[in-house]
Amino acid sequence: MTMLVRNAALTGYLDLVRSRKVDPLPLLRSVGLQAADLAVPNQWIAIDAAAQLLERSAVATGLEDFGIRLAESRKVTNLGPISVAAQGEADLRGVLMLLGQYQHIRSEAISIRISEAEDLAKVRIDFNLGPDVNSTHFSEMTVGALIRLIKFVVGNQWNPAHICFTHDAPATRTRHPKILGKSVQFGDNFNGFVFPASDLDLPNRLFDTLFQSFAKEYIDTIASPRPVDDLDRVRELIETTLPTGRCSLQHVAKTLGVNRVTVYRLLARSNTSFSEMVNSIRVELAQRYVTQQTRSLTDIAGLLGFSELSAFSRWFRNEFGSSPTVWRAGRGNGSRSA
Repeated sequence: MTMLVRNAALTGYLDLVRSRKVDPLPLLRSVGLQAADLAVPNQWIAIDAAAQLLERSAVATGLEDFGIRLAESRKVTNLGPISVAAQGEADLRGVLMLLGQYQHIRSEAISIRISEAEDLAKVRIDFNLGPDVNSTHFSEMTVGALIRLIKFVVGNQWNPAHICFTHDAPATRTRHPKILGKSVQFGDNFNGFVFPASDLDLPNRLFDTLFQSFAKEYIDTIASPRPVDDLDRVRELIETTLPTGRCSLQHVAKTLGVNRVTVYRLLARSNTSFSEMVNSIRVELAQRYVTQQTRSLTDIAGLLGFSELSAFSRWFRNEFGSSPTVWRAGRGNGSRSA
């Protein structure tokens, strides 16, 4: 099955394409994506589709530095929970180790490894892409974004000794030196960069001593564990697509890069069906959401994929034996029907 990445990887994509007077919708459709896949925060999308999208967009916009331009717009907040937890790390070493350890909450298809040898530190970024997927712009975007993150952490004066890409050099490289520096090497044997190991001890400008003791606990609470099998991946896709109104067997199969029959058989081996899993997830989420007094029932209905509050109320009564209003008033003391 196709590996996935959070749609935050495409932050700034729509604005960049439109700035070149190009309609992004046909480009999205050409790789099996829709605007809704980018509009709803924290969505999983197929990394092969994301990588192909950047390649086709580079051609359509005439920008050989398309990936680098996307990296230029990246901020620390694009890391989500990791950006908050990074405030608890005193130095660059801690930030990079944190990023490598929790990279899976941003993408199950990207790994970041940090190593030290002969007074040099190496950050290597690997991508689990399909064999025929060109990753030129996705690689440049990812490496560029990570270098920008380090500059946020230790200061804009920081630069790696060498930046390495496995792909060939583009014909035009005017923006590469601006964002990456002058030490870019193409046709190398890895994607990433090398810098003096002593830089790992540089202080983290985001470090907050008051937050340090809570940082690890925070990210362990917020971060979802990496999906361990295909069934977990189906489940997470259901959870993230319910609020979009696009939660369907067809959509899940398409995102995973397989057909409907494959997902059907996967669920059948676990003695369940797609509709049963959707309902089970709705039950779990409903119990959590309805007890949160600040959420309106209309909002909860939308989060669970119901287009009308009345449809949600009927479903809830069938599952829990009472209306969501009564259940909420009793703080969840109502019994669920068999």
